[in-house]
Amino acid sequence: MSARAGHHFWRMTQGKLAEGVFALHKPTGITSAGVIRELQRNFDSSNLFQPLLDAQRAAIEKESHNQKRKRRNKKISVKTGHGGTLDPMATGVLTIGIGKGTKVLQSFIDSTKTYDTVVLFGAQTDTYDREGKILKRGPYGHITKEIVEKALSQYRGKIMQLPPLYSALKMNGKPLYEYAREGKELPREIQKRAVEVKELEMLEFMPGGTHEHKLPTEEAGSAEVDVAERLWKLEREQETTTDGAATSPSAKKRKVDESQDDLVTEPQGTKRRGSISAESESVKMSGALPTEQAGAESQATDAPQVGPPAVRLRMTVTSGFYVRSLCHDLGEAVGSEAIMAELVRTRQGQFELGKNVLEYEDLAKGEEVWGPQVSKMLDEWSGEYRPFAGSNAESNIATEKKPVAPTEPAAAPAAAPAVAHVEAAEEKPAAPTEPVVESVETAKAEAV
Repeated sequence: MSARAGHHFWRMTQGKLAEGVFALHKPTGITSAGVIRELQRNFDSSNLFQPLLDAQRAAIEKESHNQKRKRRNKKISVKTGHGGTLDPMATGVLTIGIGKGTKVLQSFIDSTKTYDTVVLFGAQTDTYDREGKILKRGPYGHITKEIVEKALSQYRGKIMQLPPLYSALKMNGKPLYEYAREGKELPREIQKRAVEVKELEMLEFMPGGTHEHKLPTEEAGSAEVDVAERLWKLEREQETTTDGAATSPSAKKRKVDESQDDLVTEPQGTKRRGSISAESESVKMSGALPTEQAGAESQATDAPQVGPPAVRLRMTVTSGFYVRSLCHDLGEAVGSEAIMAELVRTRQGQFELGKNVLEYEDLAKGEEVWGPQVSKMLDEWSGEYRPFAGSNAESNIATEKKPVAPTEPAAAPAAAPAVAHVEAAEEKPAAPTEPVVESVETAKAEAV
């Protein structure tokens, strides 16, 4: 943008309250809450959002003495939130609410979302993705495109999905992943959730040796294995209670994000769950007593040296779906194990990658680059936006300049209740504070 054009832009936007919803392309390696903090760092010193900050300060001046005292140590920042967590390893569309736009973020969480993911066969990890520790390994030399395509049929339509223990869901106010880290028993069973896979297609089958995706190398310890085995026991008991017999892998699934999700990750070298041996898996399947063989590592010698195959999938799913669960369950369905190696949210609501999403890298280029884009996106949302197709809460979205206040969870389908936290996760809008505080993403809230 030239200096003259920039001057014209700021003159046109002077005094205007920049509020509403836009979308940003989240890169890998940063939490959704981290994105919010980076946005606030740029927005707080910008020309575009000074009128909004002035309005926030004026509103604070009208508050009671007690309210002001509570705020006295808080920095005044642009009111910002996100519409559903994407985990650090995930990329893609992250909806951002500014000012009054934060009030409608729940509608984006309740909307359908489209994801591209890579499923890598050959092992299972505690987090069901490439950043976890290996619980057990599985054979993969027999896996073909036809076998995978046939297995995918059981995951289309309305299904019941079991959230992973390493998710941002809460039980008695405590995230499930904290129970897992601490090795504590869950106070009650994790309940399956009704979700819907509206579309599911295989974009690409990648034979071993034809792709760059690698299985993790770190094995889990015995304490972590014990946590996973207890979870498997709960799964088997729940399936038997619900169906009268062990169900197919399609019954074992969970919600996403983002997000996601979402995914719950931790820094390298910290807690996570563990490496389950092949022998532990045989116990899981048959109920027999374990033998004294070493398990997961012994399977590695039987695996083809060419490396495991992978598949790239695209899916459109309802709120609360866990992409990691689909990857995990697909591995079992084809007689192996699998993890999520890659996750991209390509669409959320009316926002779609490559069409109407701000690139994260533009923030570093300065307000003269991102300012006009964000202003235009907020104007389009506030003045021209209409409820997007596929939303589970279309009535919650503003269709005119003044955003509609969010409705209660009743707007969401009863089959897929809103998730406890957020992640992707699953997803809950980041509470717009000054500044926004990172919610459950200190671990790895997702994709989703």
